[in-house]
Amino acid sequence: MNLETIIPEMAASVNWKLEGKHLLSEDLRKQALSVLENMPFPTTRTEAWKYTRLAKIRTGKFVARQEQLASNNHQIDSNAVSMVFVNGHFAANLSSSEFPDGIKLLALSQMEAMELSVLGNSLPLEGELFNAFNTAYATDGVYLHISANMHIEPVIEITHITTGDSTVSHVRNVIIAEAFSKAHVIQQYVTEDATTCFTNVVTEVSVAKNAFLTIDKLQYEDESCFTIATEQVTQAVDSNFTINTLTLNGGLVRNNLNIGVNGHNCETHLNGAYILKGNQHVDNHTVVDHTVAHCVSNELYKGVIDEKATAVFNGKVFVRKDAQKINAFQSNGNVLLSDDATVNSKPELEIYADDVKCSHGSTTGQLDDEAIFYLRARGIGEKAARQLMVGAFVGDVFGKLTNEAVKARVDLLMKERFGWDF
Repeated sequence: MNLETIIPEMAASVNWKLEGKHLLSEDLRKQALSVLENMPFPTTRTEAWKYTRLAKIRTGKFVARQEQLASNNHQIDSNAVSMVFVNGHFAANLSSSEFPDGIKLLALSQMEAMELSVLGNSLPLEGELFNAFNTAYATDGVYLHISANMHIEPVIEITHITTGDSTVSHVRNVIIAEAFSKAHVIQQYVTEDATTCFTNVVTEVSVAKNAFLTIDKLQYEDESCFTIATEQVTQAVDSNFTINTLTLNGGLVRNNLNIGVNGHNCETHLNGAYILKGNQHVDNHTVVDHTVAHCVSNELYKGVIDEKATAVFNGKVFVRKDAQKINAFQSNGNVLLSDDATVNSKPELEIYADDVKCSHGSTTGQLDDEAIFYLRARGIGEKAARQLMVGAFVGDVFGKLTNEAVKARVDLLMKERFGWDF
């Protein structure tokens, strides 16, 4: 492949290539390379990227590098089974070596070619430049397989750490929850002594019949760094899937969350909070595709945007023909804390069935001056009053968290970065 025909600005400096074996099948890589050779880089004229400028990624001079860290200072749950990756490469010295019965937990680099055949089965490549890059050049990632009928007690914590200057990482994760299984996964993306780095991560998730899977996704990276994250999820009959996406730091963050609800009687819960300041930009794009009847989906995203930060929310719910008795609810709320803060919100419904209950809504405003005055009149300082108002606003999203260690980490990060103590 000639990179100069794909991204001329990056060709001279970017090392996308994988050292050692390729993770995905040769056929998939050929498809991905074909997409890269024929697809232009997204711009604001591309509908899906209308409010997100990618010029700094397109013109960035990134380098793939391997680094070793002596310790993991980012673990959230001390009782968790832990897998750690540094710059897209497995860090065995920082990861657990013993695992509970009922799970298979490996780095993709530890797997045989036959086992890797599960990758890429549900991920679209055509028209998806970053999916194609990831498919062609993924270096490593986690493979988690939860056996049928197993309820896994310890949390499974997957930590991706980026270090160095202008580091690029292509990470691929696979999570498979077999029938009647139950598990809780924490995924966190953090930086350590990192500047102007770019992480492109794809997570493929399969939730089988009557399986319960919860993912807490925490993003706290340096404000100079860029992240494109895609979750591609499929749900089978009677399954229950929840993902909580919490973006508390990062320069440019794009979350693509695509849920294919392919079985009857499914529940799907998407919760998100983004707390921004400085020149941050966070873009959440979600799709919930109801293809069959008798399912429920709930989507709740809330943002607090300060200084010159910008946010984008585009949520779309499809209800296909004959997918009757669907209850689908979608809500996006935003609070702007400064005159320079910006949000673009676009919740959407596309319904082809007639016996459904669906709603969507979007609100954007500022803190209520009368409520702040009321609190101050009762002896509460202005800063504390604003903090109480913000805490109440995003509290219903944070309230969806069920893991106490995650709650404690979110509180710590909020206090560290914003001076807020919830």
